[in-house]
Amino acid sequence: MASSGQRTGIANLPLYYGKVPPWLFGRMSQLAREITIVTVTEFGVEEMLRRLSDPFWFQAFGCVLGYDWHSSGVTTTVCGAIKEGIRLAMPE
Repeated sequence: MASSGQRTGIANLPLYYGKVPPWLFGRMSQLAREITIVTVTEFGVEEMLRRLSDPFWFQAFGCVLGYDWHSSGVTTTVCGAIKEGIRLAMPE
């Protein structure tokens, strides 16, 4: 039995297939790069990794980047946007 104040139930989170539109992914990558640069500059790499490992922060980060339609695919999309953003920031 759940103690008072605890909620229990079922969450239905189906997987959705498809891709992020290229125009949106490009913007997500640019914004992810800038947020990552500022966070690492101000707080360090370890803090950025700590934040990325927090599921609530990560989900919110995905929403800030523009991935707001469903949680399915947020990990792949956000990590891809960070990777692409950092790749674009590296001099050739």
